[in-house]
Amino acid sequence: QVQLVESGGGLVQAGDALRLSCEASKRTFNPYVLGWFRQAPGKGRMFVAGISARGDRTQYADSVRGRFTVSRDNDKNTMYLQMNNLKPEDTATYYCGRASGADFSRIIDTPENYDLWGQGTQVTVAS
Repeated sequence: QVQLVESGGGLVQAGDALRLSCEASKRTFNPYVLGWFRQAPGKGRMFVAGISARGDRTQYADSVRGRFTVSRDNDKNTMYLQMNNLKPEDTATYYCGRASGADFSRIIDTPENYDLWGQGTQVTVAS
């Protein structure tokens, strides 16, 4: 079964850190561009970070740049999102997705370019 599975969410205090994981089967994971998005209640799905198939290119939303780091381990078929210095405005459900396409810069930050999503993991940051 083709699927992405997120884990690592939770309830933390402002300033804390969390690491999210997104695990997939090998044929789901390689050689695809992958991304993290988040969705707060009543809002659309917003781009957070993305990484190229080989892991040599990354891109971040302005709101998380310098605090979040996206990485991937293709041997383990897992993508990570290290989130440091969390803020209450980071509270959302976080989704990992697989992009359909190879043009990294063009596709990475638009959810309509993604053809597979995980079920999401909740991150709540208390002030």
